[in-house]
Amino acid sequence: MRTELVSEPGDPGRPNEDFASVGLPASGQGGSLVVLDGVTPPRDGGGCLHSVPWFTARLGGALTELTVSLPDVPLAELLSRALTRTAAGHAAICDLSHPRTPQATVVLARWSPASVEYLVLSDSALLVESPGGTVAALVDDRLALLPRSALATDALVDATLRNREGGFFTAAADPSVASRAVTGSLPRGEVRALTALTDGAARWVERFHQGSWADCLTLVRKEGPQSLVDRVRTLERADADRVPPRRGKTHDDATVVYVEL
Repeated sequence: MRTELVSEPGDPGRPNEDFASVGLPASGQGGSLVVLDGVTPPRDGGGCLHSVPWFTARLGGALTELTVSLPDVPLAELLSRALTRTAAGHAAICDLSHPRTPQATVVLARWSPASVEYLVLSDSALLVESPGGTVAALVDDRLALLPRSALATDALVDATLRNREGGFFTAAADPSVASRAVTGSLPRGEVRALTALTDGAARWVERFHQGSWADCLTLVRKEGPQSLVDRVRTLERADADRVPPRRGKTHDDATVVYVEL
């Protein structure tokens, strides 16, 4: 089995809000990957004393443990348990009902000799390559399908769309959000490789249109995750002088996990 992982902050002066891990159980049978993209809070805070990296580290650590130690429990249930555990760590001192309480997108995958299970929540992506080279992108596209007018301001998004019906969902404090994730299972023999990407790395496809998802996975397999992140950074720098300026961050945290089964 080959695994490679790269996670790089968008701004060297700020903590990386992403989390990534690959877990391999002591039995040597199967494994799991976890990728979280922390949601940057508004400048006026989100009702919590803790940072987004604090949240993603604890949620990611819980998910890494649970996906390896409880192989028979469905991924959505494990996400629910991990959210409950993380919320318990600061519920007594923080307002977890605030719409911008620390939160993250989630990609989980777990493989055994028989199957490959997956879970995707919000706008990170999981690419699955078959033995024949076909690549499928497993995504939660609810945010991408919303009209730009509905996303005009953070206040509007928080009041009408974030973790609401008709909007989109992220992993925050409410464990029931796990039931909103995109989940499924594939036979192990139908999967040759997995690539999980936060949206900061997925920009190569989604924002800069440098190739397809299949091209993206091929690039990562041949040149490694760092090459993809380096290419995104080059494109971001070239795009910084665009007129009119593009909405969103010039540079975003970028994380890529590649697993060859």
